[in-house]
Order: sequence, then structure tokens, then C-alpha cells
Amino acid sequence: MRLNTISGRFAALTIIFVVLAEICILLPSLASFRLDYLESRLERAQIASLALLATDESLASDLESELLQNAGVFNVVLRRNDIRQLVLSSPIPGPVAATYDLREEGVLQTMDDAVRALLDNRNQVIRVIGSPVNQAGQLIEITMNTAPLRDGMIEFGMRLLLLSAAFSIMTALLLNIAVQRLVLVPIRRVISHMVAYANEPEDPRHIITPNARIDEVREAETALESMQKTVTSSLKQKERMALLGQAVAKISHDLRNILTTAQIFADRLEDSADPKVRRAAPKLVNSISRAVTLCETTLAFGKAEEPPPTMSRFNLAELGSDVVEAETLAGEAIGKVDFLTDIPPSMMIRADRDQLYRVLTNLIRNARQAIEGTGDTGTVEIGAGESDSEWWIRVGDTGPGLPEKAKEHLFKPFSGSARKGGTGLGLTIAADLVRGHGGLVELIRSDADGSEFMIHIPRDVSTVAQRQTTAAR
Repeated sequence: MRLNTISGRFAALTIIFVVLAEICILLPSLASFRLDYLESRLERAQIASLALLATDESLASDLESELLQNAGVFNVVLRRNDIRQLVLSSPIPGPVAATYDLREEGVLQTMDDAVRALLDNRNQVIRVIGSPVNQAGQLIEITMNTAPLRDGMIEFGMRLLLLSAAFSIMTALLLNIAVQRLVLVPIRRVISHMVAYANEPEDPRHIITPNARIDEVREAETALESMQKTVTSSLKQKERMALLGQAVAKISHDLRNILTTAQIFADRLEDSADPKVRRAAPKLVNSISRAVTLCETTLAFGKAEEPPPTMSRFNLAELGSDVVEAETLAGEAIGKVDFLTDIPPSMMIRADRDQLYRVLTNLIRNARQAIEGTGDTGTVEIGAGESDSEWWIRVGDTGPGLPEKAKEHLFKPFSGSARKGGTGLGLTIAADLVRGHGGLVELIRSDADGSEFMIHIPRDVSTVAQRQTTAAR
């Protein structure tokens, strides 16, 4: 049994506590033994005195020394009828060191006298006073040596300590057996499940089933079961995401090649004789260029993160116009959504232009599709402003609002979509891109009158940590 195990430490603590308890009992026991010892000497001395008084005086001198030796005292004094009488006497080897009146000693005084007698290894003569038994007088007084008393106390204490040690060892063994069966066996079961699950976390057969009878262990098993189910589910989702990422990377690779070819042909549209085609050609080229860039960044999917933003200063109103114009063209077939722009014409912002274009496109497209899904007309509005610490962009719509389930998983992939068949990646991508700028995308409101999102982009990157802390709260 090792001390660094629960059973070993439990056994050691049991022995220590039992011994401490016995030590606390030892002091009163020694005091009681000393008191009984002195009272027994008084009784022997009284019997010896009465025996001598009842004997013929001619025989008294012959019996006196034998009676004193059997009683273990030097002399005996009796007080009867208010007369103090020296009944038995013999030479005293030394002066009387102390007098103890057993009639007046209390509990604390008795324990104090016992400790003093045990610690003092000198053989001294003491006087002991007590009351005779059976009312055979008013007082009895004896003188005696302390060595036999101390030897008797030591022998009694050793027997008591040995008995306590045996009792503590037996108690520790019994408690250890009980702890092994009642506590350690359920704990070892939990540990074995944890080890088995750690080796194969994807296998649901290794998930523990709570069945412990001890409440605390059962709570631990329940918590472990919940954690294992969550981890297993997360691992399966992660595996599916990894497979999806590989598929997207392959598609992006082929799509990039196709778009590169389309970009070459789009460049030639600038030489068209049709003035409308010439005006539309640069926008088409820019759209294809952004698509190519998106495919190239998707090929880095294995890093599981967006590339860091390339910061530059540009006119936000122009970017907003490009996004609105592209979404207007995409929704012309239905024609039920109006776009309003409220961005100061001269407002400059420092950000990654392509990434911010994607952010606004995802938000505006979600708003447009939400309105189109109702079959009614509606409005999408883009507003912007700035303060000393940040730039902000507001995207609002008059759509039906987000359902509660979509609000709970708003920025989670494949979970926060409000549209049937949607993946929920639009908001996730937008939030990641803005987070890369040290900013934040938040839902201001979403009800029957529509939804409103706010984009915050700080001017100083030192405010990133503070903003993320605020968002977590």
C-alpha cells in the first residue's frame, strides 16, 4: 500500500487520528490510574491498621513491619473521634516532598498531579491524605515512595498505547477495505472509461453510463458522460468539416482556372463597339478578379483561417456603391428590393477593401434574399459614420426578421441560417473578416419590422482586446 494512493493515505490518516484520539484519552486515564493507585494504598493501610489494633499488643511489634511492607507505605495515621493516632510507623528514608489530599482534588488538579508524577523520575517521599472506607474514622494519612507509582503509571500507559495501536491498525484495515469497495472501485471505473475514451474518442461505445450509488461519484459520471457526448459530436462535426474543406479546395482550384479564362475574355469586352458593354466591362473584370482572389484564399483552407487583411485607405461610399450595384443586378429578375445608401461621399476608411467588400456583400445579400423570400417588396439600407475611436457601418432591412433558432447560432457555420437551404456561412465569414480587422459584427435588432447589423472597425488596433472582452460579455 503506497502513501501516494487514496487508500494508502486514508489508512495513514486513520491511524494518525485514532492515535491522536487515544493520546487525548491517555491523560485522563493516567490520572484515574494514579488516583486508584493512591486510594488502594489508603485502603491497604487502613486494613493493616485495623488488623494491628485488633491484635494483642504483644504481637503488635512483630506484625507492624510486615503490615507496612504489604501496604507499601512507611507509616499510617488515623483520626478517630477527633484524636490523631500514629497506628503504624517505620523509618522514613527522606523528607516529605509533597502532600496530596485526595478529598480536595478536582479533575484538572488530578490530571496535573498525574503529569507531574509521570515526568518526575526522582524517588521521593509523599504524604497522601484521604477518607477511610466504611466510615472507619475521620481521616487516614500515609507516607510512601513515588517510584512504584511512577512505574505503575508507565506500565499502564504502555499497555494502553499498545492496545490503541492494535485498535487503530485494525480500524484502518477495515476502513480501507470499505473504502476500496465503496469508493475506489467506482472511481477506478470512471478512470478506466476515461482512458478507453481517450484512446478512441470517436467511438460512442466508450461513453460512460452513470450507475454509481454514491451521489458524488454519480455526479462525476454524469458530467463525464455529458463531456464525452459533446466531444464526440464535435469530433464528428470537425471530421465532416475537414472533408467539406477538402472538397471546397478542389472545387476552388478548378473554379479558379475557369475564372482566369473568363477574365481574359472579359478584358476584351472593353474594346466592344457597344458603349453599355464598355461601361460594364470594368465591373465585370473586377467581379471576376475578386472571385479569383476568393478561390485562391480558399485553397489555403487547411490553415482554418482567413489571410490577414491588407490595410489601405479608400473611399467607403464608392465601395458601398459597388456592392449595391452588384446586388441590384443580382435582384433585377425579381425587382422587389430597393437599396438606399447613406454614406458620406468623402468618408475614408482604413481596411482591406476586398475583405470589406465581401463583408458588405454577405450582409446585403442575406437581407435581399430574406425580403425576396417573403414575396413582398422591401428596402435594404446601408449607413456609415465615424468617431474618434472607430468607423461604423450599419446594414438594415425591412425583412421578416430572424427566427429565434437563427439568433442563438447566428455566427456559427451551418447553424445560423434563416433561409431554407442556406449554410449560414455568410455571417460566419463576415464576422471572421471583421474580427481580423480587430472589429466586431453585432446584431442590433431583429423583429417583425426587420433586422439591423452594425459593423465596428477600430481606428487603433489596441482597442481589439477591449472590444472582444465586451463582446464576450
